[in-house]
Amino acid sequence: MSLTTRDWLALQALPGLGPARLAPLIRRWQVSGEPVWPQGWLAALPSHLAQPLRLWLDHPSRSPLAAAVDAGLEWEAADRRHHLLHPGHPAWPALLDQLPDPPTLLWAKGDLEVLGLPAMAMVGTRRPTREGQDNAAAFSRALVARGFGIASGMALGIDGAAQWAALQAGGATIGVLGCGVDVIYPPRHAGLYREILAGQGLLLSEHPPATRAHPRFFPRRNRLITGLAQGVLIVEAAEKSGSLVSARLALEQGREVFALPGSIHNPQASGCLRLIRQGEAALVRDVDDMLEELGAWQTPVPPEATRAPLGAVGEGAKAPAMKADQAAAPSSPLLAALSDAPTPLDLLVDQTGRSVAELQLELLELELEGRVAQAAGGWVRRGR
Repeated sequence: MSLTTRDWLALQALPGLGPARLAPLIRRWQVSGEPVWPQGWLAALPSHLAQPLRLWLDHPSRSPLAAAVDAGLEWEAADRRHHLLHPGHPAWPALLDQLPDPPTLLWAKGDLEVLGLPAMAMVGTRRPTREGQDNAAAFSRALVARGFGIASGMALGIDGAAQWAALQAGGATIGVLGCGVDVIYPPRHAGLYREILAGQGLLLSEHPPATRAHPRFFPRRNRLITGLAQGVLIVEAAEKSGSLVSARLALEQGREVFALPGSIHNPQASGCLRLIRQGEAALVRDVDDMLEELGAWQTPVPPEATRAPLGAVGEGAKAPAMKADQAAAPSSPLLAALSDAPTPLDLLVDQTGRSVAELQLELLELELEGRVAQAAGGWVRRGR
């Protein structure tokens, strides 16, 4: 007899039976054969776990596990986008079974079809440079165009930039959370949360709904981000950061690790440079470099994916598709005066004949539209 969702909810609710304790049992059963439910499980579990499980099986109304089981089933039934995933579920990600401590149960909210795509994890600093944000978005668009979904943690900075770009390119993304799937964290990503649910997106968590974010949850969340993916791309990371923890986890899981090189003067690139120097990550300039490293991981590109906009950085990069009005010449004297080289504000005053106050207001509006950016030495025009 196979386990039902109700059974997995009961196991997940057992105090003290977490993934770390369950994993050795599952590995042993993979060799000797999975035990019959429930008798075989009761015999294999330690007595302090078997006793509450037996009480729930024999007298569910008297069991402390009943409330958690009923709450989980009610949550799943409340919305067609609510799903409880477990081993044996048709949408269960098989890659998670390769983890040393796979999750017992996952709460999922959104589009389950996203799990059918090959995934690439993208992570990085919460305080990226403008170049780092642009690189995250460009690689995300390029990966979407090659048929990948983007897995990340919805954190500020690189995570959010990559996931926003995937959705804007018509692609798919998975947000793995260190809280319940109905909790918006960080609050500043409320818009991203809504867009993930409105588009080709899925939210995943090991924690029941209404669970608030807590620092101790995030390291375990990171193992799921990398575990769902064929590889992980580190865009920008300092020497001591959660992104380097993700890189270590990916290596332990047998995943490919990629890193973008950066300036030796940029503290946010130091972690990436160290990974590359130590041979723990492959230096990549564009998505083609990543696909070469993936080798046996590679999967056929869905035909419809080739129509998504491409984006990458470095030599041989392909620019994202542009709208007709964007491809045309700059529509304002200020944009015409800007280029890829930083232009100081006082020089813009001379070139446009505008006052400082007028220029600052227009620059702010253009920056919010993503058409200009402030860099060391002045302002630059961005290519979108």
